[in-house]
This record gives sequence, C-alpha cells and structure tokens, in this order.
Amino acid sequence: MHTWQLQEAKSRFSEVVDLTLKEGPQLVTRRGQEAVIIVAAHEFRRLTGNPAPLLSTLLNAPRGEPLSIERSDEPIRDLPL
Repeated sequence: MHTWQLQEAKSRFSEVVDLTLKEGPQLVTRRGQEAVIIVAAHEFRRLTGNPAPLLSTLLNAPRGEPLSIERSDEPIRDLPL
C-alpha cells in the first residue's frame, strides 16, 4: 500500500485514483498521522456488504412463474367526485 501526504494526494489525485484501481488501497496521512485509506468502489461495496444499486438488483432478480391475472366481470361502480 502506497502512502501519500494529504497535499501530495490532492495535487496528484488522478494518479492516486489510477493506482487505487491498478494496485489496491492507498493510504493518505495528515500531519504525519494516518487519516484515510482510498479504496475502489467495488472493493468498498464488498467490504461493507452494501448491495448493488436497486436497478441492478431488479434487473438480475429471479423471474419465477408468470402471473395469471384475470379481470372481474363485475361492472365498474360509479364514484361521485
């Protein structure tokens, strides 16, 4: 894991992101103390157990049996508005 001082990480942010995606997490320090670790989004989701976005979940959901929906033969009732 590469260590970056905060000012250097800010000025070379694109490089920090590229290295995160290629090599893994990057440590950023502030005033000589460990501050944050930058990780790729997919790695963060894996570690935290965050589910995939809702749309992805719905599109990949099991389909199950088709529904059989039948309309009632009763007439539609009038509602006063």
